Amino acid sequence: MRRPRRRFIAGLLLAPLLTGCFASRDGGSQASGSSGSGDGARLRVAMAFPPTENFSPYGDDAYDLSRLGVSEGLTQLDANGIAAPALARSWSNEDGGRSWLFTLREAKFQDGGNVTPDAVVTALTRAAQTKPVPTALGGVTLTAEAVGDHQVRVRTEAPDPILPLRLSNPRLAVFSPKAYAQQDTVNPVGTATGPYVLKKITGETAASLDRFDGYWGGRPQASGIDATFIADGAARSNALRTGQTDIAESLPVAQTASLDKQSVQEKPTARNVVLNLNTKSGPFADPGLRAAAREAIDPSVLAKDVYEGYAEPAQGIYGPALTWAAGKRVEPKGRAKASDPDGTSVTIATYSNRPELPEVAQVLQQQLQKAGFTVKLEVRDLARFDSDALAGKFDATVYARNVLLDTGDPVSALAGDYTCQGGNNQSQLCDKKVDQAVAKATSVTDTAQRQDAVMAAEAAVLATDAVIPLVHMKIVMGIGTSVEGTLMDPYERLLVGTGTRR
Repeated sequence: MRRPRRRFIAGLLLAPLLTGCFASRDGGSQASGSSGSGDGARLRVAMAFPPTENFSPYGDDAYDLSRLGVSEGLTQLDANGIAAPALARSWSNEDGGRSWLFTLREAKFQDGGNVTPDAVVTALTRAAQTKPVPTALGGVTLTAEAVGDHQVRVRTEAPDPILPLRLSNPRLAVFSPKAYAQQDTVNPVGTATGPYVLKKITGETAASLDRFDGYWGGRPQASGIDATFIADGAARSNALRTGQTDIAESLPVAQTASLDKQSVQEKPTARNVVLNLNTKSGPFADPGLRAAAREAIDPSVLAKDVYEGYAEPAQGIYGPALTWAAGKRVEPKGRAKASDPDGTSVTIATYSNRPELPEVAQVLQQQLQKAGFTVKLEVRDLARFDSDALAGKFDATVYARNVLLDTGDPVSALAGDYTCQGGNNQSQLCDKKVDQAVAKATSVTDTAQRQDAVMAAEAAVLATDAVIPLVHMKIVMGIGTSVEGTLMDPYERLLVGTGTRR
């Protein structure tokens, strides 16, 4: 493959080195559990996050589509966070980084049509024009054009050394022209390119998928997938324990002791739990009260008592998944002096889909009340939490965030979560120094200098006390002992592939 000139930037910058826990889409190089005997048997998967937008590829449902093997884009992330081929078999950089030329592989859509440059252009154009813009394209203006019969040229207004990483995001997946028949929606049923065809959606409770025999990556070994969406973590654990499901996502730590040890798999990820403080309105608009909250919180209690060793106290926004971060961490400067809370009333909100988060919120409530705050908790389902959190309707939010999920590039998480135009800015932070630091990190292409700029930007964010990092998580998966080839993906984009079977 002809490699783009700056692919090494992202690889060395990220290098999470989460070896032994990830496989490519084929699922064949990393099996979980013992040998299965059910050749061609359907897989039963219990998913943690129900679809909230009828499987729209432009929202969080895109990750369900990717994890279930339905959709894919031009690129994917390999184990070290480097952009690897998917629908594009190769690419090269042009025009000083403002243009990238992608050469497509021979592949078919699940409705029988060929993947063509025109189809890819349609998909990327629609994604770039959707509102709100997909997080992977935050701050990026993208255009695409077909070049001959097998290539697509993608341009950005400014040089973008991580564009191949951006295009690996599930929200930028490619669907057939039939998917875009209606102007305001994209229909993923039978129109994607992955190893499994979405056939039927049962509201927010279930989905049925069949094997796609024409998949370019080879014929999947399972004949299909029956997915159920179970927000309650104990219920997912019970489904695994009683043999009602083969794979259960995100098991509660408290449930692991009652399960067969061979069926419990843990995976290190770049997912953190943080407390976001509303800097725009309410009590935490006062920097002194934000500082008081930071000083009151002891993350080590959360790691030990709530996560029972399946997490470690946070060192910053970036944890051990970025192995270079610890040696380059910068001490935040200019933090406000803590004020006396004096009974100030605050509301902390979180969601129940990740089972430990309500307990985390309870511990934070105790710690903050001990420091002099009056704290009310609000726990919702994620579907009812997200929009209000982004609208700034809570004083603080307990939130789990994979900082490499959007692009595999750590700068993108800062841009999306903590800049004035960030699309995932629960802290409502708009700080000139932060925006400048993030913009600088985005523009740097030298590997070592980019790493330094990333950590300087992290320090600028932490100096505002808009976010209090709590723990760096491990995700606990339940995998039946007869199941092989489950994809233990540190970026949480993949779950089943062509080699996943029972």
